[in-house]
Amino acid sequence: MTTSNIETMLHNTKLFQKLDADALAFVAGLITVVTYRPGQYLFHERAERESVLLIEEGNVVITHGIGQQPTELATLGPGAMLGERLLLGSPTHVASAKALTPVRALCLSADALSHIQQERSAIYQQLVVVASETLAERLEYSAGQLAGTGAPLITGRFRIERDSLGERRIPEEMYYGIQTQRAVENFPISGVPISVYPFLITALGCVKQAAALANRDLGLLDARLADAIAAASAEIRQGKLADQFVVDAIQGGAGTSTNMNANEVIANRALELLGHQRGEYGVLHPLNHVNLSQSTNDVYPTALKLALHFAIDQLLDAMQELRDAFAAKADEFADVIKMGRTQLQDAVPMTLGQEFSAYVVMLDEDMARLREAAQLIIEINMGATAIGTGLNAHPDYAPLVLKHLRALTSIDLINAPNLIEATQDTGVFVQLSGVLKRIAVKLSKSANDLRLLSSGPRAGLHEINLPAVQPGSSIMPGKVNPVIPEVVNQVAFEVIGNDITVTMAAQAGQLQLNVMEPIIAYALFNSLTHLRNACTTYASRCVSGITANREHLRRMVENSIGIVTALNPYIGYDNAASIAKEALKTGRGVYELVLERGLLSKEALDDILRPERMTQPQVLPPAPADSSRDR
Repeated sequence: MTTSNIETMLHNTKLFQKLDADALAFVAGLITVVTYRPGQYLFHERAERESVLLIEEGNVVITHGIGQQPTELATLGPGAMLGERLLLGSPTHVASAKALTPVRALCLSADALSHIQQERSAIYQQLVVVASETLAERLEYSAGQLAGTGAPLITGRFRIERDSLGERRIPEEMYYGIQTQRAVENFPISGVPISVYPFLITALGCVKQAAALANRDLGLLDARLADAIAAASAEIRQGKLADQFVVDAIQGGAGTSTNMNANEVIANRALELLGHQRGEYGVLHPLNHVNLSQSTNDVYPTALKLALHFAIDQLLDAMQELRDAFAAKADEFADVIKMGRTQLQDAVPMTLGQEFSAYVVMLDEDMARLREAAQLIIEINMGATAIGTGLNAHPDYAPLVLKHLRALTSIDLINAPNLIEATQDTGVFVQLSGVLKRIAVKLSKSANDLRLLSSGPRAGLHEINLPAVQPGSSIMPGKVNPVIPEVVNQVAFEVIGNDITVTMAAQAGQLQLNVMEPIIAYALFNSLTHLRNACTTYASRCVSGITANREHLRRMVENSIGIVTALNPYIGYDNAASIAKEALKTGRGVYELVLERGLLSKEALDDILRPERMTQPQVLPPAPADSSRDR
């Protein structure tokens, strides 16, 4: 490598950028070129620092921790600097560096640095200042990696982006920009990035693609730029670059940070597709082009409604799976006689199949209500821009973007007849949340039932057996707990709480915008996602594996005082009450007491107490003379 080439590479590296030509030449004369094989360490953690390295070719992984599984902090490529702490007097390495590929690097040894310090102290001081800035930036991102919250550095380099508040250094490999970076700094709230909700990211891609196509059709956006934005948006819809959607789900600003995150990622990917570098916004701008004819106030609620549609479809599939599991058990247990209960007290006989069929009907009804709620969120407000007046949007933009959105999503979307009302109103989210709460309440009720019916096994009802999916106690051997119904209960509690959140956020909207939509989205997505997961888990790991203790159930019916109710039409209420009282007092069975008193023949009694007669309506005889029908 020639001295001239070394000088050029140094000039393009942040550490040496501020050096004049003479200083560059002086430093370049002290450089040596070193190479490393794949797997070879450039240096080890805790080893003495010997040089500053500038990667010319290849990739290097930076790790922290001594042992078999160190933590990867970064993967650095051409142009990255290693070992700058040597300039700050740090004697040992705090991490290790290993070549992933053949590596070629420029080496400035400790002796060379000492020479610079002695001979050209001004140069040395300048290098120290720049090294301090660089290391501070890298430390921030490395700390994020150690904490599991940050994105890894790839190149170790940054680009400068500017907005009305100033500038920020953005890691060169990131597709998001300054607005996203500010949002990450401003909203360290839940630790849940919007990428956790893939339906939302897909929906944002749909909205941005439709908007670009509409603007192209209207001649507002150059076709070349529009096609690049559309192509980038299509990639987002397919799940690409999901890790670039990093803003917290709970955020101030009515969803502006989410919209800007999408604008910047799409803009930078579109720039790449056009053959430009990320951050070259003079060619294609996140706001001027990607956000053309739009506002957060129509983009965010529209994307939210699309995402909710996608999530509802998945929840309906999960509910259908659970419904079918209950239906299969209803058929399997159709002939299993048992005691029904009201107020936890013995009531009248029924079949276990009838008990499970009630859960089938419950789910059928709730799925119908959920489909109805889904039909209420087809109305969108694209074209509203800031408050619903359509400022900065073409008169034909709204119908055009609707046409493209319908084609992209296969959802029969409609434009809101009044965009000012649609931009501020969140009633549809309250409606949906209420339906989700209804589903949660019903699911929790069924889970409560299964926990009761399976209680025991020796000192409870023990009517059914739930699948044993895990040991139940750290101290009680052999204990198996109803953990799946328990988790269903807990999801239900969360959904009920989320409904309160949605309600409070919806009423907190003021004037022409409800800025609380991010927490509404957060609550609804969690409710939908967790309910979906709960239903599939409930079906596969609990309901489908339930068995009935048939003989135990029959004995409970035969020994129950409750069967006396079936005898009312034949022996009269007073006789039935007397039989019940004696049975309770003596512990004797209803069957033997009826026969003992000669109230019915054995044949008649056996016929009346047949399961099929006790568990469905029957034609009854005239009321006995001593029976009181007014009861």
